[in-house]
Amino acid sequence: MRRTVWLPLVLTVWWLPLGAAARGAAEPPRPNLIVLLTDDQRWDTLGCYGNRIIHTPHLDALAARGVTFDRAFVTTSICAPNRACILTGQYCARHGMWEFDRELPPEQLAQTYLALLKQAGYRTGFIGKYGVGKPPDELLDFNRAFPGQGNFVVRQSDGTTIHLDRLMGLQAVEFLEGCRPDQPFQLSVSFKGPHVQDSPSVKSVQYPYDPEREIAELYRDITIPPPPTANSDLFERFPDFIKNSENRSRWAVRYWGPERTQESLKGYYRLISGVDLAVGRIVAALERLGLAENTVIVFTSDHGQYLGDYGLAGKWYPHEVSIRVPLIVHDPRLPESRRGVRTQEFALSIDLAPPCSISQGWTSRRACRAGASSPFCGGRPPPTGGRSSSTSIISCRRGRGCRSPAARRSALTAGSTSSTSIRDHCSRSCTIWKSIRSRRSIWRRGRNRRSGSSSSAINS
Repeated sequence: MRRTVWLPLVLTVWWLPLGAAARGAAEPPRPNLIVLLTDDQRWDTLGCYGNRIIHTPHLDALAARGVTFDRAFVTTSICAPNRACILTGQYCARHGMWEFDRELPPEQLAQTYLALLKQAGYRTGFIGKYGVGKPPDELLDFNRAFPGQGNFVVRQSDGTTIHLDRLMGLQAVEFLEGCRPDQPFQLSVSFKGPHVQDSPSVKSVQYPYDPEREIAELYRDITIPPPPTANSDLFERFPDFIKNSENRSRWAVRYWGPERTQESLKGYYRLISGVDLAVGRIVAALERLGLAENTVIVFTSDHGQYLGDYGLAGKWYPHEVSIRVPLIVHDPRLPESRRGVRTQEFALSIDLAPPCSISQGWTSRRACRAGASSPFCGGRPPPTGGRSSSTSIISCRRGRGCRSPAARRSALTAGSTSSTSIRDHCSRSCTIWKSIRSRRSIWRRGRNRRSGSSSSAINS
């Protein structure tokens, strides 16, 4: 199967060593790679993204030493399909993984970053929620992954219980302690938090956080303000199919009153703080084992979450809170001048997957989309103003670059001059904006029917 999507994640791992070899220099050791993925975490729930209430010191420290992406979005705001996007670097319309109980077919599995790094001699590990059917045991030297949602409360062999995200942090340390200095490694840690423990009961514990004191006592004496868009006026503007949707049903479970809203918001925040604690444990282990200076860490989420915004809960719809996620890349090999920076360049979940077969050797230099400050560029300014000029393009829903006049004008306005860059820019906007235009059309027709006027659709 032809690869048409290039992935900066593996580019970080491979481009610099091969570039040094091409110049005749001694080849540096291949860097290790850790991918940290949360579940249902929206972009504005970290201290480094401006949230003054949430307690995330370890992730904030990673951001202070790395690159923070202020415009990171998912292409499909639902767990399994977007996790397949992350693994493969393909839109859902291309990889076709719409169901929760399906595995990637062998030809697609062979193109995931797990398979490519395994083929390249990396020690591979996966911990936590795999999310795309059954975890591929044949690709993993260290397999602590599980299918499905899992449960926050884990009963251990001695009869005691431990919180799942805390356990994942300990398992990550176990993996790191088993690594050899002569073999690079890749570890994926897919936390369950801050996903809910779904239940239709209005009295259920939706966010079972770690009961240990260092987490349980956080946010106890404060009031977390609901999102500014959490009001009934905005909800009433929706058409009936949104008012009667699963998002509204879940809102009725989690946000039906002020006390319940605080219970849900504090549980959500505590789960994120629990993930942060596990990240701190992982970073400390890297430093203790002498691995920190050659390990790239990528942190992001599979999609966002409505926290009562617009009278909704869950995800799925294309509001910003549902599709925008945090993205932090910490690369210790970067010079000091390129650490602790923020980039306004767009990044999508499909940008975190490998671009092509490693057997091709990365002989061509592929420009980085993330901008000159990004470690995805290996600390080098990309050509053509930060946009790709390579022959690789990202496929849109039809499997080829979009060539509509409006999209071309948009690409040219954004500074893309080559035909490849235009196709690349168009394909990025194709899926999201077609979806938004379609929903706006539905909203407009619904409002016209109710009001008998030709009023404009709501801009949300």
